[in-house]
Amino acid sequence: GALAGTTVDLTLFPLDTLKTRLQSSAGFFASGGFAGIYRGVGSAVVGSAPGAAFFFSTYEATKAVLAASSQQHDAALSSAPLQHMAAASAGEIAACAVRVPTEVVKQRAQAGQHGGSSARALQHILAQRGAVGVVGVWRELYRGWGITVMREVPFTILQFPLWEGLKAWGRERRARTGRGLFGDVGVHGTPGKGRGGLGEVSAAESGLYGSLAGGVAAAVTTPLDVLKTRVMLSTQRESIGQIVRGILKENGVRPFFAGIGPRVMWISIGGAIFLGSYQWAVNALEEKQQVV
Repeated sequence: GALAGTTVDLTLFPLDTLKTRLQSSAGFFASGGFAGIYRGVGSAVVGSAPGAAFFFSTYEATKAVLAASSQQHDAALSSAPLQHMAAASAGEIAACAVRVPTEVVKQRAQAGQHGGSSARALQHILAQRGAVGVVGVWRELYRGWGITVMREVPFTILQFPLWEGLKAWGRERRARTGRGLFGDVGVHGTPGKGRGGLGEVSAAESGLYGSLAGGVAAAVTTPLDVLKTRVMLSTQRESIGQIVRGILKENGVRPFFAGIGPRVMWISIGGAIFLGSYQWAVNALEEKQQVV
């Protein structure tokens, strides 16, 4: 998970930068335009692997606990989609412990604040300690925590059950036809092995499903992403309500979908790499355990 997350963030960082600048209240070109599209990449490098590792470790652990609990006594969580939603939400909340501070620093650098440097953006926040104290610095690093969770939870509630559902369809198709979507006959060429004896989907197939699921979830949650960006980039603390009213008063509904193109493209490609790489690792571990 950590390796997959880092690969995605570094490969697609320019798209993320363009999305941030399109969503900035200062405007696209005032925030840097097409120049310096790797500004803030240092923050992404630092936070990517821990954030992805936090997510997947929490996601898999929560999913296992819920599955065991549903078998024993909790009928309310017996539905696989509900388990995936709950596990993905828990994973995102855990990942936000790392993701939010790195996002604050990264987005300010991407938008050209503090010379477009992650290090200077972080130094600016830490330098406020004398005026606001440690608690104030902590609040500034975690500015936008609430809206980030509000964005991530709906996103994962859409993405992961859809991804898992598409994988379940893929396993059923493999069991019925004996071949995967891309003509493969089993994980790493081994037919009939994998979850439930059906043969788990390949990394490429999982990547395709991840791309589709991510694109849908990205488009639907773009307004929440715009609000997160505005909160993190604001020079003064503003409530989400104030930002919403300001956007509607000045420009109407259109700004809520700013950056939807780069966001959908970035997350669709990222979903393919991220979830495809993750599936490859899971399949490799399962195959190794079967050999042992």
